[in-house]
Amino acid sequence: MSRPEPARPRPTHFDLVRTPTFAGAALHRDEHLRRDPDRQKEGWASARVLFVDPDGLLAVIGSEPRLWTRVGAELAGSPPEEAMLLGEADGTAYWVLCGAQEQAGAGPEIEWLNGHAVGGETGPLDGALLAAAVGLRNWHDRSRFCTRDGSPTTPVNAGWARTCEAAGHEEYPRTDPAVIVLVHDGGDQVLLGRHRAWPPGRFSVLAGFVEAGESLESCVAREIAEEVGVTVRDIRYLGSQAWPFPRSLMIGFHALADPDQPLNVDETEIREARWVHRDELREALARGEWRAAPRTRTLNRATMAADTSTEAEPSPLLLPGQVSIARNMIESWVLAG
Repeated sequence: MSRPEPARPRPTHFDLVRTPTFAGAALHRDEHLRRDPDRQKEGWASARVLFVDPDGLLAVIGSEPRLWTRVGAELAGSPPEEAMLLGEADGTAYWVLCGAQEQAGAGPEIEWLNGHAVGGETGPLDGALLAAAVGLRNWHDRSRFCTRDGSPTTPVNAGWARTCEAAGHEEYPRTDPAVIVLVHDGGDQVLLGRHRAWPPGRFSVLAGFVEAGESLESCVAREIAEEVGVTVRDIRYLGSQAWPFPRSLMIGFHALADPDQPLNVDETEIREARWVHRDELREALARGEWRAAPRTRTLNRATMAADTSTEAEPSPLLLPGQVSIARNMIESWVLAG
């Protein structure tokens, strides 16, 4: 009588099943071009210009959305002072102009959509352009005064730096690193949390900002311990994603933890946390994408809470949208099992 084959242990390591949104290399970032006004003028006639309005909405066209652009020569004879150079792709320079929707001269077929909501539906080049455009806009909006002497600052280098009027100090776009962590038990359970601002049923992997002088791995261990009271081990890197809302870099990890540890939730940030079985995640993924609000709205805590059921009503598990590395991490872990 033959013996049954022993069950194969599940792998404790997995890889992302796709490149995270905004993480592709479709856009060539040419620092030399940013400092060369003559080259900028030479390429302006054939350059493409996209648009962001004061609320951060982007001009988009098509049911499978593409960023809507205009040829530079249609707008001016040379790059306007307020235009920001995003980079080049296939020999074409891409710029962004920020201002009122009327200034774009868009037709009725153009929609103005929230980059957070529509980003997951764009291709690699549009995703890279979106992240750069929104990230630059957000940085400029928050950097109008010098951090050294408080004097007003002026954009230079085609939007990739600002100099202060008092002493000429240069400042550059800032990125805030944050870790995002899928904690699992090495078997069929993953630890998810629900932020206090989120509607009932919406859960995601845990995340937090890196502190000064802290390594990424130390940040992973600290954040998980602070947010849910769990000790993790075997911390491994997965991938990263630019997150220009307003200016973060999400650095993905996964880590192992014992599910028998008691959960001690930090209620200043997390409303609840729980271990979720792989089968429940499969069901949630099969239900498709959840949208907190129509694509044309600006996402905020009020709209997210208003678009869902009340606490008293039973709510299905809602997972992050396709635009986020969190969704990518969850899908990749489910498929690895």
